[in-house]
Amino acid sequence: MTENAVEDEHGSEAYDPDLYVPTGEAEPVNGLEHVGDAEIERFKAQGFLAVEGAFSDAQMADAIKAVEDLIDGKNQGFRGVQFERGVRDQLAGASDGKRQTLVRKLQQWVGFDARLDSLARNARLLDVLGCMMGEPAKLYRHQAMQKPARIGREKPWHQDHAYFDLPMDTEIISVWIALQEAHCDNGCMYVIPGSHLEGPVIHFSRRDWQICDTDVARERIVAVPLRPGGILFWHGRLHHGSPANRSDQGRRSLQLHFIPSSVSEDETSREERLAVYGSEGKDATC
Repeated sequence: MTENAVEDEHGSEAYDPDLYVPTGEAEPVNGLEHVGDAEIERFKAQGFLAVEGAFSDAQMADAIKAVEDLIDGKNQGFRGVQFERGVRDQLAGASDGKRQTLVRKLQQWVGFDARLDSLARNARLLDVLGCMMGEPAKLYRHQAMQKPARIGREKPWHQDHAYFDLPMDTEIISVWIALQEAHCDNGCMYVIPGSHLEGPVIHFSRRDWQICDTDVARERIVAVPLRPGGILFWHGRLHHGSPANRSDQGRRSLQLHFIPSSVSEDETSREERLAVYGSEGKDATC
């Protein structure tokens, strides 16, 4: 552990804070309606595109309330709530308000609340994705990612495709919608521009399923702060991650992963994926 390593009070491993020191910040587009040919080409070259003002404050307020309703069990049949590590003893008898501050992730929320579904099915969003992919996009996976104030864990550097059993040439595009302000102090996203063009990288089970810390191109890191209603698009092979949240401000977001409509979801096995992204049988250590 380095002298300045960040250690999670709830038992997560420490990490070097220099993993999240940006050399610059993303330059966002103002509104989905201003994503044209030049912006699509920028996405293809850099592997990401930030867009501010994609959704209104009212839409974000509705979305936050919808997420809270899911956490509070108001949507029958939803079982996708995952809490932060080390908070089990705080859940027994906790008020709804307290439970809200302990959640890490909601899995597979589409279909449970119209306020959230309207964002996932937004026509302009789907148009942009279609232009990026060159064909209509379809939703593959989705989460609501929460970084609670003071206890929100790091998500180490990784490539999304390393998690998904999809053909290796699939053009996965992830969409991250900021429900609350995301900035460097509360765990905004960090990316390495152009890293998606460098191919798959071996992942290791360390603090998470991740790229080895020594393989992170620290000299190229860019921070992507966003206001509520902002969107970050990124390619499935882009290196990205986010630090722990030790601030007093929580950070809520929705995350959706899209694939081309022509791609079958059952074409690749876990074994095939790990043959590319896993370390077993390779001369690789971390």
